[in-house]
Amino acid sequence: MKILIVGAGALGGYFGGRLIAAGKDVTFLVRPRRREQLQRTGLIVQSRFGDLQLPPPPMVLSQEIDQTYDLILVACKAFDLESTMDAFAPAVGAQTLVLPFLNGMRHIRVLTDRFGGQAILGGQCVISASLDEDGWIIHHNDVHLITFGCLREGSTDRARALAASLSEANFDFVASDNILQEMWEKWIFIASAASLTTLMRATVGDIVQAGGTEFAGRLYAEAVSVGRAHGFEPRKAMNERFLGILTAAGSPFTASMLRDIERGHRTEAEQIAGELVRSTPELDGRLPLLELAVVGLRAYEAKRHRLQSL
Repeated sequence: MKILIVGAGALGGYFGGRLIAAGKDVTFLVRPRRREQLQRTGLIVQSRFGDLQLPPPPMVLSQEIDQTYDLILVACKAFDLESTMDAFAPAVGAQTLVLPFLNGMRHIRVLTDRFGGQAILGGQCVISASLDEDGWIIHHNDVHLITFGCLREGSTDRARALAASLSEANFDFVASDNILQEMWEKWIFIASAASLTTLMRATVGDIVQAGGTEFAGRLYAEAVSVGRAHGFEPRKAMNERFLGILTAAGSPFTASMLRDIERGHRTEAEQIAGELVRSTPELDGRLPLLELAVVGLRAYEAKRHRLQSL
């Protein structure tokens, strides 16, 4: 199986490095700066599951793609999806599977419109990793999980081949029969977590200390109502887990979106919180806390853009 990984950042580089270490045929689609960096240092991963120090991996720029691939892993930011699709489009053939790990759900529709429904798998990953100043990949937590599944009939055999390939790499994976449910559950949670911690500019523990437990529960309930309207209400065990995370006393947890704001970076506000609110017109006016969070995030982006224009 020939695999193209779009990007060699924290997420793509981590899972791609694990696949290379397992002997898989992996190529990274990169930008010139990242290629130069990897040519100097190789692909370096620091993780409690074992460090990697690999020689410079196979890499290609978008204009250099001269073949198609069996599998394309896409892990860009959701706001970069359109330009990213243009970059990897020459690598998509009649039998290519595209496995995206983007937040929200809009990307499934956009990818399907571009490449056809038979090509697109549903997927998500759970990992906390980042690039340091030298381009090393630092794995911060004790989870490295990929979940994927077929969205339509017709790609089952190829999905099984993917599962067989992933099983030999040093990370966890689940071939799901209910991937849309799991993607919706993740979306509901990350939209709630991002809305809560960016609105308050605080950790969950700080919000609870300030008397915000009920507030967190009400905000989460709004997000759940959106999933319910689309037929994807979180399952009982997931509800309990998510509420536990969002209301844990003393917890240092914050959404990654808050960390983006603290660093002055662009956020996925529209693709995560904004799209959740927009997805259900029948709930207009009935999601006041989510709507407030979205306005706050848009105000941050407006200010960031204004300051960059000075």
